[in-house]
This record gives sequence, structure tokens and C-alpha cells, in this order.
Amino acid sequence: MEITRIGSQPSSKGPEDWFTGAVRIDPLFAPNDARRGAAASVTFEPGARTAWHTHPLGQTLIITAGCGWVQKEGSTVEEVHPGDVVWFEPNERHWHGATATNGMTHIAIQENLNGKVVDWMEKVSDEQYKGSK
Repeated sequence: MEITRIGSQPSSKGPEDWFTGAVRIDPLFAPNDARRGAAASVTFEPGARTAWHTHPLGQTLIITAGCGWVQKEGSTVEEVHPGDVVWFEPNERHWHGATATNGMTHIAIQENLNGKVVDWMEKVSDEQYKGSK
């Protein structure tokens, strides 16, 4: 058994190449010899969001606070709230983040495939984002 204590892993700022706006990432767990999964709690300030991206084995989001938007390519934006669970299929191009007026926090869970959990792409433009709602 292993217990990772709160505060034992430092928070980090979401890298500007992967996010627009103020984003904080709090790691929860990483892949190891027996576990393929990785997870983090990600907090988005109003207007903040990810860039377009995919995950080789998919991604699960568990919304824990606030109000957010999620979108897979070719679909409309969906509003999400605490308790909602979002599943993105493997290699499904998507983005997620806060609404324009409310922050949002989610737990993001994805699995490692050959050392990779995510493929980052271009940023969601302001026009794409503002067209969300």
C-alpha cells in the first residue's frame, strides 16, 4: 500500500504551450511498473482552457467544482458541472476548460501507452472559444 499525502507533490502552472489562461495542475498519481494510469486535479480560472489534444488510450474527466465546457471535434460544446463524468475516446481530438465567467476544476485520468499519455496540438482560438456559447 502507498499513501501520497496532500501537499507532498507541488502544484504547477499549466504550460503556456498547452493552455490558454490561468491553469493550476495538482498531480495525483503517475504511471509506475504496475499502473498505466495517471491523474491530476486541474483548476481553470474563468476563460482558461486546454489546447486541442488527444489521448492514445482516451481520457476520463470528473468535474469536481465550478462550471466548464468540453468539446470533441465536430460536435457542439457541452456544459459540465460537479459530479459529471466525461469520457473522450482514444485519439478523439478535444478540448476542455472553464466557461467565460466561471472557474472549473476536474480530475483528469488517462493511461500511458508506450510512454505517452497525451498528444498536444494547436490552441483553441479565441473565436472558437467565444463561439462556444
